[in-house]
Amino acid sequence: MKISASLREIRESSDDELKGRISRLEEELFGARMKRFTNQLDNTMKIRQARREIARVQTILSARAAGKETQAAQTEKSEAKE
Repeated sequence: MKISASLREIRESSDDELKGRISRLEEELFGARMKRFTNQLDNTMKIRQARREIARVQTILSARAAGKETQAAQTEKSEAKE
């Protein structure tokens, strides 16, 4: 359930917001990796979660660039289901 809510949020965001989200996630990933190497990271799942969310956002951006997905079409589909 949480993943589908996250995907809906990603798909409704603009390209600029997604690019900002990627940069924030990459910084978070870098910090988590540094903490892991210095044995200060409590939850190692943070690294995996950050990597996967970066991949999700990049997938949406590449689909939009290829013309397979548009932000407006996704918003209309979600409104039609409700």
